[in-house]
Amino acid sequence: MPSSATPVIPGLERVINAWGTPTPYGVSRSDPAVGEAVALMLQGQVVVADLQALAGRELAAWSGAESACVTHCSAAAITLAVAACMAGTDAARVAQLPDSTGMPKRVLLAAHQVHYGQAITQAVRLAGAQPVPCPAPADVAAELARGGVACVLAVESHLAAGSGPAVTGELAALAHAAGVPLLLDAAAQDWRARELVAGGADLVLLSGQKYLRSPTAGLVLGRVDLVAALDAQHSGIGRAMKPTKEALAGVLAALRLRDDLPQDEWCMAQRRKLDTLAAAAADWPGVTVARTPDPQGNGFTRLGLNVDAAVTGINAAGVIERLRAGDPVVAVAPHRAAQGCIGLELTAVDENELPELCALLAAALNAG
Repeated sequence: MPSSATPVIPGLERVINAWGTPTPYGVSRSDPAVGEAVALMLQGQVVVADLQALAGRELAAWSGAESACVTHCSAAAITLAVAACMAGTDAARVAQLPDSTGMPKRVLLAAHQVHYGQAITQAVRLAGAQPVPCPAPADVAAELARGGVACVLAVESHLAAGSGPAVTGELAALAHAAGVPLLLDAAAQDWRARELVAGGADLVLLSGQKYLRSPTAGLVLGRVDLVAALDAQHSGIGRAMKPTKEALAGVLAALRLRDDLPQDEWCMAQRRKLDTLAAAAADWPGVTVARTPDPQGNGFTRLGLNVDAAVTGINAAGVIERLRAGDPVVAVAPHRAAQGCIGLELTAVDENELPELCALLAAALNAG
């Protein structure tokens, strides 16, 4: 595993990732044991269906779900979950998609129309379905009454304002009263897997490569029939979205490591890093620090650096641009730059990177 001072591949820029788990910066760092499991699998042969079944059993045991399987990523899981609700395991229907003629194809999106590098509405359309935005639960109820609904799709994310267990529970009640499944995109919520599975959704969709730190993989947890229907799509539109043998091996390795990592210990390590950076930022003129606990209840806190451009001579957007143009590249969350805030999540930062990160932040702030 490369040291934090070494580029992953010679010739590429090194990155200090203070954003969290964003896809453009490689998401997460896997543990060496995960890398070893991936490397061993790449050198061997396996019955992939058996490996998928093993991963499914271990994911179900880990999450408390009835059943589970793996697909290429959580974006793929959204598309294939929608396809599963339309086509089931019927081979003719699986082969027919994305032509959804004769199938229920309306997908009700419960206000959380997130964009994760792809609009979630496009992930729905890729299955041949029709996304129907519903600003409020009352709109979901009205659209369910019209019929022709394949599923309701909800999101739980700190980027989806207003999302959370209460909304998910309300949507589950509405969907189930109409005999329609509820799908929950909870990509970065793997610390909450058991809670999410128990929260009423028929399928919960997670990203293995977020805090679980596996290779890229979509983790599908939920009802036996719907998991089987989603896996069936790997022989249809999901052929290009199937998991690789090395991803499956990496998911298994990451799951086994998670069993040895108590969440309270992990959260304590994150708190130590935040305390170090916040102490350094206290000496930066024109900068105030705000701590924001993860709103979805994953147990860690993010930092916001509020930049007073009148003092620093450079606004938050300018600091972010300077950090991205540096060597190493420093990735920070840009979502509230217009409000003068630089977002920091240190879950992907090694403790030995903190002194350099603090120095780079201070230099960028002084650039004005």
